Amino acid sequence: MTFLTLVRTELKRLTGSPMQILALVALMLVPLLYAGLYLWGNDDPYGNLDSVPAALVVDDAGATQDGEDVNYGEQVRDDLIDDGTLDWHETSLKEAESGLAAGEYDFIVRFGPDFSSALTSIADDDPTKAVVELTTNDANSYLAGTIADTVTDTVRDSLTQEVGETAAMTLLDSVATIRSGLADAADGAQQLADGSATAKDGADTLASGAGEAASGSEQLLTGLNTLNSSVEPLPGKVSELATGARQVADGNQQLNAQVAPAAQRIADAVAKLPSDQDVRDRLAEIGVPEEQIEPIVQLIAPAGNDIRQANDDVQAAAGAVAQLADGSRQVADGAQQLSDNMPALASGVASAASGASSLNDGVHQLADGSAELADGLGDLKDGSAELATSLANAVQEIPDQSESERQTAAKMMSDPVSVESGATSAASSYGAGMAPFFISLAAWIGIYALFLIVKPYSQRAVTALRRPLPITLGAWATPAALGVLQMGAVFLIVAFALGYQITHPAGMIGMMALTSVTFAAIILTLNVLLGSVGQFLGLVLMVLQLVSAGGTFPYQTLPTPLRTLHEALPMSYAVDALRQLMYGGDMSRVWHDVLFLGCWLVIALGVAYLAITRMTRTRTMRDLRPSLLG
Repeated sequence: MTFLTLVRTELKRLTGSPMQILALVALMLVPLLYAGLYLWGNDDPYGNLDSVPAALVVDDAGATQDGEDVNYGEQVRDDLIDDGTLDWHETSLKEAESGLAAGEYDFIVRFGPDFSSALTSIADDDPTKAVVELTTNDANSYLAGTIADTVTDTVRDSLTQEVGETAAMTLLDSVATIRSGLADAADGAQQLADGSATAKDGADTLASGAGEAASGSEQLLTGLNTLNSSVEPLPGKVSELATGARQVADGNQQLNAQVAPAAQRIADAVAKLPSDQDVRDRLAEIGVPEEQIEPIVQLIAPAGNDIRQANDDVQAAAGAVAQLADGSRQVADGAQQLSDNMPALASGVASAASGASSLNDGVHQLADGSAELADGLGDLKDGSAELATSLANAVQEIPDQSESERQTAAKMMSDPVSVESGATSAASSYGAGMAPFFISLAAWIGIYALFLIVKPYSQRAVTALRRPLPITLGAWATPAALGVLQMGAVFLIVAFALGYQITHPAGMIGMMALTSVTFAAIILTLNVLLGSVGQFLGLVLMVLQLVSAGGTFPYQTLPTPLRTLHEALPMSYAVDALRQLMYGGDMSRVWHDVLFLGCWLVIALGVAYLAITRMTRTRTMRDLRPSLLG
């Protein structure tokens, strides 16, 4: 009896009556219903979110930004409703809360009264964060809260980008203003540098002139001190001079008083002197001969002339004495005035000497200060030149952007990163992403269900045939063949009924068949070793693989013990291989998974073979005892 005979016998037993056929068909349909219905129900949940009811409460009072009224709450409301991602219901807060409690809404999104004012406060000295109030009720749906988090994150990112762009534009406008101011400051600093250079030259000239002035003030001080020393005795001497001048003036007046009458008398006497003609006439009257008259006239005429000349000299001397008297009086008056003013002159000279001393001190201070000024202006010149250079460099460091360039930069600053999605392999939908896991799970469930009616092995063959290899292969081949048929039907549902894209269809069919026959060997071995207890352990093993296979979340998120099971149990490798084949991943990983499943298949069949071998040689009371679970 070969294992094919055992397979035909078992299949004939399973189809011996209409009820048995019905039971077989029903169990064969279990994995189809599990995989097909579950994948169909979760094919595109994110595409049907527009049926998820959510309450939207807008209490935003609005705000003023750049002189314009804005209301970000109403703006976001309009965007959400227009987007239509969810079934939004705009309502009041009270109605939303009662609706959430009653299950009418899965969550509430609220924009409070200060929502816009908080968003626009970014330009204030004390900005505050805007708050999107999210209220969920996990009693309605836990995943609805996750969806709500996604929605609010999207709203936050959108508002962050918009507000950030406005803030960035304000910043860039300020930077542009600063740049313009720095450019003006750089020009001013250059002018300051040029002016300070000119001032430095002037200060050097001033310092030089102040030095010369200091030297001159020293000479002036020395001269004024000498003059002061000379002037100090002058008032007394000038007073003596004035006294002498008065005495001279008085004497001259007296002399003039004496000389003037005498001179007048002489002048009167000289006026009475006869002329030469009068002498001739008088001599003629007294009878002097004509020839003697002329000699007498010639003899007398010189004396008259001398007298007249003497009179002229006397009159001139009298005039000189009068002028001397007047001059001496003027000298006396001047000397008196000089005497009167001499103390003031002496005091003035003394004051001038004192002032010259102060002047000398001031000029020296001026010389010292101008030297310091020259040094300071030198520092100013160097500093202003350095300032001008630094400001010019600073202007060059700040981008010179036009308004359109600033707008582009503001958009980039508010949203600096764009994500370019790419995938070495990709699932066509959410359901396609879950398909490898549920196909693997359906394979296990299908085999597990078949062993509810399929005998793990033929006790008759064990007793009569005593050939463990054909018995083992026959016990395994029946559920394995039925499992392959199940996987073929599941593949048709996945590929055609659900329309999922499969990159390597032939390889996927082969992998699904290998998965099913491997699971058949494992559950067979459990049943051979432990009977119905082994069948129960098959259920436990399914649960362990359900949580450790990494079918939903990455297996790295599992606790350490479950990660260890992930590395050891076969379903993890079945899921991985089906993913690579379905999405077009790494084929080397597929061969690694095939090898691992093949090891499980060989080891499971080997253990079953050893157990059946023992049965063909020795039967124990445990083998004959009724099953624990019936």
